[in-house]
Order: sequence, then C-alpha cells, then structure tokens
Amino acid sequence: MKIKHVLLATAVTLCFAPALQAKPFKWTSQGEISTWDIHSQNNALQSGLHANVYESLVYYNSRTFQVEPVLATAWREISPTQMRFTLREGVKFHDGSVMNADDVVYSLNRAMAKTSNFTPFTQGISKVVKVDAKTIDIILVSPNPVLLRQLTELRIMSKAWAEKNKSVEPKDMKGTDETFAHRNAMGTGPYTLESWQPDVRMVFKRNPNWWGKMDGNVTEIVYTPIKSAATRIAALLSGEVDFVLDPTPQDLARLRANPDLKVVDGLENRTIFLGMDQFRDELPGSNVKGKNPLKDLRVRKALYQAIDADTISRNIMRGLGKPTGTLVAPQVAGWTEAVGKRMPYSVDTAKKLLAEAGYPDGFEVDFACPNNRYINDEAICQAVTAMWSRIGVKAKLRTLPLVNYFPMIQRNEASIYLLGWGVPTFDALYSLQSLVRTVGTGGDGNYNVGRYSNQRMDYLVDRIKVETDAPVRSRMLTEALQLSNDTVSHIPLHDQVIPWAMKKNVEMIHRADNRVDMRAVKVN
Repeated sequence: MKIKHVLLATAVTLCFAPALQAKPFKWTSQGEISTWDIHSQNNALQSGLHANVYESLVYYNSRTFQVEPVLATAWREISPTQMRFTLREGVKFHDGSVMNADDVVYSLNRAMAKTSNFTPFTQGISKVVKVDAKTIDIILVSPNPVLLRQLTELRIMSKAWAEKNKSVEPKDMKGTDETFAHRNAMGTGPYTLESWQPDVRMVFKRNPNWWGKMDGNVTEIVYTPIKSAATRIAALLSGEVDFVLDPTPQDLARLRANPDLKVVDGLENRTIFLGMDQFRDELPGSNVKGKNPLKDLRVRKALYQAIDADTISRNIMRGLGKPTGTLVAPQVAGWTEAVGKRMPYSVDTAKKLLAEAGYPDGFEVDFACPNNRYINDEAICQAVTAMWSRIGVKAKLRTLPLVNYFPMIQRNEASIYLLGWGVPTFDALYSLQSLVRTVGTGGDGNYNVGRYSNQRMDYLVDRIKVETDAPVRSRMLTEALQLSNDTVSHIPLHDQVIPWAMKKNVEMIHRADNRVDMRAVKVN
C-alpha cells in the first residue's frame, strides 16, 4: 500500500508540475485580424491565430513541415478519387460537445461555400461524405496530389454551434453584415478565445480538456496589435511583451546586442509582389482616357524594370528581403534558380518601353498598399513610387490598414496593389491557381484581383491540379511560373526573411510560414 501511495503521489506531482511552471505569454505584431470566422478571409496572421482555437484534420509538424495527424488519426486511398479519413476519438469542442463526422462534413462543405475565401484549399474536392460517426470520405473530381497539404488549412467548426448562432455560411468579407462566428469562436483546439477587442487585444486561455499533448507551458496568451514599430520594440525592451513577430530591420542590431533578448532568423515562404489591373478598359483616376495602359506588356515590363529591387533590399529591408523574379519562394515545389532570376533593373530600358507603348511622358495611376501587414510595406511602396517617377509614371499612393485593405483589393478597387503571398501547401499550384488562373469557381483566381487571364496558363494550372506523375507535374509547375514571368502577370519584388525577437527566457520554433505554434512555446 505504501508503494502504491508513493507512486500515486509521484504521478500527481508529475501531472501538476507543468502547471506550477506555467506562465502567460504576451506577444505583438503590427497586424490585426479581420474576423474570427475561419472560412471568411484567407490571411496568414489570422489563420495562425485561428489555429490556437480551431483545428484541422491534419497539420504541419513545426520542425519538419511534414503533414501529421490532428483531428484525423489515419487516412487511406479507397480509389484515386476517394480518400477515407478516420477521426480521432474523444475530441470535444470547447462547449463540451463531442466532435463527430457531421461536424467535419459540415465544415469542409462550409469552406466550399460561395462566401468562403478558402476555396483554393478545397480545389478538386467534389463532395464530402459521412461513412459513420468517426469516418468520412472525401470524393475528388480527379486525383489530387496535394490534398493533404490543402487540408492543413481547413479547420473544423461545430455544426450545431454554427446553426444555433446563425453562422451556417461564412461571413462575406466584401459586405458589411456580421455573423456570430465573426466575433466569437468555439473550436476543439488547445486554447479558447476569451475575448477579442479589435485593434486593442486578444486573450486566449488554455483548454484544460484538450485531447493533445502540450509541449509548452503557456496557460494564457495575450496578443496585442501595435502598429507603431517604435512602440512594439519599446514594449519588448520594457518587458511589457515577451515576443515581437515583426521587428523592424533598423532595430535588429540593438536587439541582437541586448543580453536580455534574442533574435531568431528564418526565410519565410512568402513572396512580396505588385499586382496590376489588366481587366478594365479604363483605369479609374488615371489621366489616360479610353484605354488601360496596364494591359500592354511593354508597360508592365517598364514598371518592373524601373524598380531597383537590390536597393529596396539593401536600404529599406536591410537584408530582410531577398530579391526574386517569380511568384514563389525557393522552398516551394516548382521553383528553380532560373525561374527565380529577375529581369535587369534599367531606367533607360523602362523609358524606351513606355515610349514604344505610346506613353513617352508616362501616365498617372492609382497605387494601393497596406501599412501594417508586411515588413516595411508602406516604405516599399513609397520607394517604388519614387522609382516610377523617374520614368514619368505618377503613382498616386494610398495606404490602408490590412483590415480595410484586403476587402478593398478583393472588390477590384485598386489599379496597382502590393500583396505578399505565402504558400501553406509548399506547392506552386496554390499560388498559380489563386493568383494567375482566370477568375472562376472552386478557388480559381481567388486572389487574381488584377484579373490577369492567359489561355495557356489556364491549361497548365488545370493540368497541374490533376497530374500525378511527379516529374511531369514539376516541369509544368516551373513552366507556369516562367509563363507568369514572361507575361509579367505580376511584378515580383522579394522573398521575406523573417526575424523574430523575444526575451531570452522564451523558447519557440521558428516556422517558415511565420506562424507561432503555441503548443510548443515555453517561458522559462
């Protein structure tokens, strides 16, 4: 009996030891999210925060970026167009209800809704079918080699909760109507959303009934969006926050020199580029009447070659931007060194191209940019505006916070716009389908807000969706990226290099998708 009591006491001690060491974790970045509806707005910062509360069938291992089980414990191919998933037993939503196949079927269908912004992740899915309470089948239109990677971003919501709170469909981010799921959250994840005051702070509490194993020791998360770079750094230096996701390049030297802090660097799988309206016959606000200069390949090349990406990298990004000539970063399938090569910077060539296109004196054009989403985004746009002025192009720059910016560009209200595009699937199809496929259904052209259209590109993207021969598919990915380069569908600028700044006593895993995996954060 004594032995049993000792063992029991030891077990209790071990069980509660982590709780004794548990600490709150306070962090910040310049950005705020636009919604808590998990299918309304496809935004990396937002999806990373959502992952604290909502979970997907599978997710990436933060160290290896291999797909691993989460709400699904196993999957197998019934046929090339039918995948069967076994759901995890004993998973409960935060209200205590048990997750089952009905919730998964509902959630994946919700992600395919007309108002969903997550249709790139459902491409190729024909329907989702319940087999039994713990089994579902995903029926595909055709074989899909990246289905598992797509599923990492499709989070699961309670069907009963959504119905009860009149949030069956995702909130339409282009409209003004609000749903309950826009302001509130109820998932299966390791944390619950306790409160959200937009532009003020967001508070999460550890879910004591979470099914998984927590490697970290954080019981409370407080996220505070701070737009001012100086204020963010001051908060870290004063100890007000433990971690800054986006320290500015000019602050890095002193942060690295501070013995109480540390900076961890990593190349993000995100490319920063400019998009252009290639659809309208006349650009709003331009002094060119009756036609759209951006439809002319020579004009797009001129705008591209007038930008000195090396100077932006050196003086504005201070090394945190690696100049690129294509739409995806080196970690992404389809990228090659050749396809990533930039066209040369040349003001003379740019002027010549403009003159050949009929604009020897340049023209006026609207230019929109976020001011709190990417590293030095507003400064990048100011530099580009100055560079274009050397060839006579007068860009009328306007900057907006991200919560207003993304809905605006999705309404096609910008002639030229800056965008950063990460690749959660680590496969170029995600970028190609979203950015350069002609706007259509099922995720096609989901973020092709310049409405670029090319028949060969559409053919390639549609072939890539279903091609299962790996070498053939790889060649087609690269061909499509090169076609994007040759037609200047967009103007690539650089791949972001992400430094994370934190207190010395914080341990965390730096991820290429710039997301904080709170399951592994330790505050010593």
